[in-house]
Amino acid sequence: METEPDPSSRRDALIKLARLGGLGAAGTGLAVWLSTRSRRPEEGVANGEAAAFERRNSIPSDPHLPEMVVAQGDDPRALVRKSLEALGGTGRFIARGDVVLIKPNIGWDRTPEQAANTNPEVVGEMVRLAREAGAKKVVVTDVSCNEPRRCFRRSGIADAASREGAEVILPDDRSFKRVDLGRNLGWWPVLESLLAADKVINIPIAKHHSLPGLTLGMKNWLGIVGGPRVWLHQDIHMSVVDLAEFARPALTIVDAYRILVRNGPTGGSLSDVEVKKTLIAGTDPVALDAYAAKTYWNIDYRTLKYLKIANDRGMGNMNFEQVRTRALTV
Repeated sequence: METEPDPSSRRDALIKLARLGGLGAAGTGLAVWLSTRSRRPEEGVANGEAAAFERRNSIPSDPHLPEMVVAQGDDPRALVRKSLEALGGTGRFIARGDVVLIKPNIGWDRTPEQAANTNPEVVGEMVRLAREAGAKKVVVTDVSCNEPRRCFRRSGIADAASREGAEVILPDDRSFKRVDLGRNLGWWPVLESLLAADKVINIPIAKHHSLPGLTLGMKNWLGIVGGPRVWLHQDIHMSVVDLAEFARPALTIVDAYRILVRNGPTGGSLSDVEVKKTLIAGTDPVALDAYAAKTYWNIDYRTLKYLKIANDRGMGNMNFEQVRTRALTV
């Protein structure tokens, strides 16, 4: 009788796979093994009141599909396409007539090579796929930290998204609506485009951050609110989880094509950038963040407070080796 590989073996295989920067022939076999053998334990009753925060854009689990895809290759656009195919196709996430919000990281006045913002080609391809799936409208926006117009332009995201037919919104005071975010946050001005969307897609970049240690998928939701965001940093881990619980994306794509390994979140020096040519996509944002933290910074997910909080609330599984995973080369 075959025995199920233990979780630590799956974890080590996944991390080694991504750190090598290419799967090769051996990796292709590993991809099949991970896809067919990795499984999530039986789900119990969700902690707390997580069910009450379910958003209409959440996607039901499918036991025949992976919850996380790790894709590597030279072409960022091909990585997006193949990741979506492995997750069940764009139509699983976007229905004809949907209004789709795509939330990249466009926080900083930096070029794509400096890896402070999401790769513009990744954003552009996701816009194209959403429109191809029949989305009525695709909106791309973020609440920048530096001057928004310069951030949107220098990042390359405004041009890449506009070329594919997205409505690119540079937020101003009229772009927000005050909303009770519940939990510990209370009332905040939230982007109206997020509130109006049928489906929300989160596309952060993987990078170092001086305060929580890293900024990945869940911290990217700080870019949906206006107001004095410095207050959110007083308990940054709780704020990250509360915002992620409110947003509930249909899909998360962590851009690890280039990662900022030091001096984040702003970066600036190319010596702080490493090229990994990888995307990590899936429906479990907690697992995606845990995997990226361990793979690229060797940070144990158990030491990242926000992941433990999110895990305990039933928002995902911080034990990423337990989720259904597929690895592929493009």
